[in-house]
Amino acid sequence: MNWIDNVVRPKIRSFLNKKESPDNLWVKCPVSGEMVFYKDLEANQWVVPGSGHHMRIKARDRLASFFDGGIYEEITFEKTAQDPLKFRAAKKYSDQLRDDRNKTGLDDAILSGEGHVSGLKLVACVQDFDFRAGSLGMAAGEAILNSMMQAVEHKLPFVMFTASGGARMQEGVLSLMQMPRTTIGVQMLKDAGLPYIVVLTNPTTGGVTASYAMLGDVHIAEPGAQIGFAGARVIEQTIREKLPEGFQRAEYLHEHGMVDMVVHRHNLRDVISSLAGIFTKTQMSDDKSLTTKSEDENVEIQSALTEAAHAE
Repeated sequence: MNWIDNVVRPKIRSFLNKKESPDNLWVKCPVSGEMVFYKDLEANQWVVPGSGHHMRIKARDRLASFFDGGIYEEITFEKTAQDPLKFRAAKKYSDQLRDDRNKTGLDDAILSGEGHVSGLKLVACVQDFDFRAGSLGMAAGEAILNSMMQAVEHKLPFVMFTASGGARMQEGVLSLMQMPRTTIGVQMLKDAGLPYIVVLTNPTTGGVTASYAMLGDVHIAEPGAQIGFAGARVIEQTIREKLPEGFQRAEYLHEHGMVDMVVHRHNLRDVISSLAGIFTKTQMSDDKSLTTKSEDENVEIQSALTEAAHAE
């Protein structure tokens, strides 16, 4: 009996698991139920061709599709303390970090790079939701701040792609400290007169929304992205009212003036390079600040916003 349990059954399970691997070749759209071939979805920047639903995209895939030719110089950051609180749950926090590193190939939830977009050099920072739900911890905060400091040092526009469940609970108050730290980083960009463009992707919630995610010069949202602080169910239970249809979604926030535009993922490169170019040109022609613009420059920016709002 032990021979069957210890040898035969594990081999059968291993054989069945290998047979199940082709399931990864197809991805189901959560909106339409459409089955899409993995390679087709990857080539389409993880936008479902039929429904247009924007699925989550890995940080490396995001930067590869964003920068010209997928070429960029990755920005590194100093290592921070690992599991400083010795957090214990069903699974050790240190083990959770190890598993997410193996899964994503990232050191933490942030990947930053310096490269060109439509010929314009800039710094871009991406949160990967696959790593601890893109949560903001010590390492992520350090990576964001270092990236912002490099943008200031090189006098480059800064683009932030947010995707997060909020502050990382396993790091307690050390995680919450990253909110003011990253806010200081944003202020450094503003003091240097550098454009800070935020792209809000699905989902952007919690402490990230309450800090650097909503401090941009321009706020762009991907279609259908959930953007908010507390969850809709928590809000309903607190105020004892039913929330409006589409509450906390990108389109609802755009209609109510909380974001500047909703832009299809395929159009982000063109829109961001245009906006960054306009802001950069303004800074070069006016030593005062980005907040002081001529009437013609304001019209140019408004035109870019309007064009983006009606894009695919």
